[in-house]
Amino acid sequence: MLLDLHTHSTASDGTFSPEDLVLEANRKKLKFLSLTDHDTIDGLSQITSMPDGLIFINGVEISAEFPKTLHILGYGFDPEQNKLKNTLKELQDYRLNRNKKMIENMKALGFDITLEELEKEAGGELIGRPHFAKLFARKGYVSTYQEAFDKYLDKGKPLYLNKKRLAPEKAIRLIRDAGGIPVMAHPYQTKLDNEELEQLIEKLIGIGLMGIEVYYSQHTPDQIKFYRYLADKFNLLITAGSDFHGSTKPHIELGMNVDDKILQPFLQAVIKKS
Repeated sequence: MLLDLHTHSTASDGTFSPEDLVLEANRKKLKFLSLTDHDTIDGLSQITSMPDGLIFINGVEISAEFPKTLHILGYGFDPEQNKLKNTLKELQDYRLNRNKKMIENMKALGFDITLEELEKEAGGELIGRPHFAKLFARKGYVSTYQEAFDKYLDKGKPLYLNKKRLAPEKAIRLIRDAGGIPVMAHPYQTKLDNEELEQLIEKLIGIGLMGIEVYYSQHTPDQIKFYRYLADKFNLLITAGSDFHGSTKPHIELGMNVDDKILQPFLQAVIKKS
């Protein structure tokens, strides 16, 4: 079955608008699609229609506090639930302040970038690093969009600033309280060995984790095998997603082809909630 349960739009750091993402999913004949923007659900309201044959699932990807990377995907929640909306709004406000600080740091390095220019570049969307990169390229500070990330904007580079993250238990509880299904995204990015990852997952299950992203565009066959073992051992729902961002991550294409029998428990659970 063709589907994608992990995608990003211009509402966070993707380059496709939410509606264009839907059109691309339909063009590729996906059966299920979820928009899982970083720490925001603003893009969900921008999707006004759905082509016949494509089933849409509400989604979000929340960054959790962790020594390396721990992201919690949420599915099938009520996007109008106040606690969810308010908490994500707080994260967006923090991002705005971070953008202002990034502009200050850029000026200190001799780059002339203003908040007004960024707002114009974003066109009303949440400002993110892709908008900085486009301005860098347009103003000639770099030769290409990708060079802006490679030299200045990627994690560990001179102009990267960390974002605010929720404690793992708060991220999971936020999704559960809004009626959703919390899922660990791309487990390999935790940088834990198999034993450590198993211990972490067991701990997160104790605070409400319900699923694991077994199928992911960058997972190796050995990783997929181990994550399926964990899903079976702990009775976790299995999901599949590419982490599509558009031109921000050109090596990742939209869509995953996964045996529908493996995904049926999740799909049945999330559709029941919708």
